[in-house]
Amino acid sequence: MICCLNPDCPNPLNPNGKKFCQSCGTPLVSLLRNRFRVIRVLSDEGGFGRTYLSEDIDKLNERCVVKQLAPKFQGTWSQKKAMELFAQEAQRLQELGEHPQIPTLLAYFEQDGCLYLVQQFVNGDNLLKELQQRKKPYNSREIQSILLDLLPVLKFIHDRNVIHRDIKPENIIRHKNDGRLSLIDFGSSKQFTAKVQNKSGTSIGSHGYSPLEQIRDGKAFAASDLFGLGATCFHLLTGTSPFQLWMECGYAWVSNWRQYLRTPLNAELDLVIDKLLKKDIQQRYQSVDEVLKDLMQKQPLALPPARNSTATIPLTKASKLPKIYGLLRTVILVSAFVMLFGFSESWYKHFRQIQTSLSSRLIQNSPRTNNPLVSPAPKITFGRVSLVNSLQGHENSVLSITISPDGKTIASSGDDGKIKLWNLATGKQISSFNTYSGQVNVVIISPNGKTLVTGNDDSSIKIWNLATGRQIRTLTGHSDSVHTLAISPDSQTLISGSDDNTIKIWDLATGEQIKTLTGHTFWVRSVAISPDGVILASGSFDKTIKIWNLAKGYSIRTLAGNSQTITNVAISPDGKTLASGSRDRTIRLWNITTGRQIRTFVGHENTVTSLAFSADGQILASGSRDRTIKLWNIATGEEILTLPAHTNTVTSVAFTPDSKTLVSSSDDNTIKIWRLFD
Repeated sequence: MICCLNPDCPNPLNPNGKKFCQSCGTPLVSLLRNRFRVIRVLSDEGGFGRTYLSEDIDKLNERCVVKQLAPKFQGTWSQKKAMELFAQEAQRLQELGEHPQIPTLLAYFEQDGCLYLVQQFVNGDNLLKELQQRKKPYNSREIQSILLDLLPVLKFIHDRNVIHRDIKPENIIRHKNDGRLSLIDFGSSKQFTAKVQNKSGTSIGSHGYSPLEQIRDGKAFAASDLFGLGATCFHLLTGTSPFQLWMECGYAWVSNWRQYLRTPLNAELDLVIDKLLKKDIQQRYQSVDEVLKDLMQKQPLALPPARNSTATIPLTKASKLPKIYGLLRTVILVSAFVMLFGFSESWYKHFRQIQTSLSSRLIQNSPRTNNPLVSPAPKITFGRVSLVNSLQGHENSVLSITISPDGKTIASSGDDGKIKLWNLATGKQISSFNTYSGQVNVVIISPNGKTLVTGNDDSSIKIWNLATGRQIRTLTGHSDSVHTLAISPDSQTLISGSDDNTIKIWDLATGEQIKTLTGHTFWVRSVAISPDGVILASGSFDKTIKIWNLAKGYSIRTLAGNSQTITNVAISPDGKTLASGSRDRTIRLWNITTGRQIRTFVGHENTVTSLAFSADGQILASGSRDRTIKLWNIATGEEILTLPAHTNTVTSVAFTPDSKTLVSSSDDNTIKIWRLFD
């Protein structure tokens, strides 16, 4: 389809091959600037243009967003102001797009009398839509998580003397894969200078979310953005729109905002929200650091996500360690402190170089390598790694893959609502069927190879006959999206984890719900069952891992101490080791029996999204938002190799039963098959 770029066209989609729009007669443009293919309209900008979902053909059809400025009233003050803000937004994205939670500017140009701004596409829903879909307000823990995610982003832009001026739920998007929040729409942002501070300007912002000094005087400060953040949190906590309250009573609502709460907040969050919402700017927080100080008084380990996030190394008794450990420990502690106050990207890279160097020296000088009585851990190398196939067939992101127990079939699912089966040896598609349930977050095949199960965004679970592709039944019981599944080794029990914060245990044969496990306080995004079927592990966005007795359904222990959300868990083939991946870019190994942390793998430059053990238990594969796959030596903790695997986030990785082939999927719409040679 070709999308018409006339902002007034009532039906802009046209069949391929057409030269003129069938609806309005406007000449059609197949590629903007010979690079960007416009797919469909995302939003209308009220007569000034439209925003389109597009593809960047120079980046293997990677999704992007094209914003169009086509004001109707040429030469007017409105047109001049719109052009000024549009150019300003491009400039801000150019300056700020290096941050992973701010869209990157890809291009800015004029064509056929219109201005175009092209930016990175953030795949997810904004917080207003998320609030509407969940049909219930957010709780205190969720709001604290949102604050800890967004405050470092605001600090980043404020440190560069930029004020956003339009903080509200619509301008905050949660990425579908890892839950990270992105701040968008810098069209209202302004460079903060002495001139701006002392001069009244044009009122820009959203009523109810923007503070008095911004709406009345046209002045904006860091504290102004913090008011917008407070109003956003209020909206999410209560379900009540600050805009509606502003229409009814102006700013009077900020003095009695607590009356709209359904349940009281904890003391720390109550204090923070109250001070964020002060009408008088002098009584309000003046900086992000002040907010963080109050928010984190009783949770020093809950460091906010930032571009400078680094891993922590488990503390060990100093008397048993070589002296170099003391130096490394000092560097790590200093880095944790710096994370809180946000240093630059270059400092972070320099620190990582120091950390890598020290880690290498530790390995060389550790007791294992120097003690002749201790057998050295086996070194794993690959003569070569070959990309043997790249499978294309999904229209959008491939969210999950699984391999059949005989190693012959790949099953995949995506946000196009389709499940596809592939011949692993030939790469040919065997079959495709539609769940009619919207996005399919996860797909899994039972150990006996007879059943395929999917977890869906509409909160349902569907069970299929793998051989025939016929749907057997649909399981309902969760109240939010199902993102993770596991099946017991005897193929009798199904485990599901959901964004309703619960884990459910099902009889796979009958579909009967056996039990619901509660304990997590945020989304459950990963579950894994031990090879003997006794232990269940779960990872959550509440930053904890829980170990459960599967048969009796009770929690054995909670593994805490993670500074960020847990995105994935996997259990080794011998059932002794648990691996966890996190948004802090690290992978941790745990002793399942004792709950003690064994070691930490550091190397990814962004969120770890997926983990898989090889069948022989020697190798751990990890996928990441940094678009790479890394292979790790479990025994030594060494990184064996890095595969620059995809052009977008790696969503899933899986080994074949013989450990010789690795399969990966990605937001770049592809599945890749890698052959590992010893």
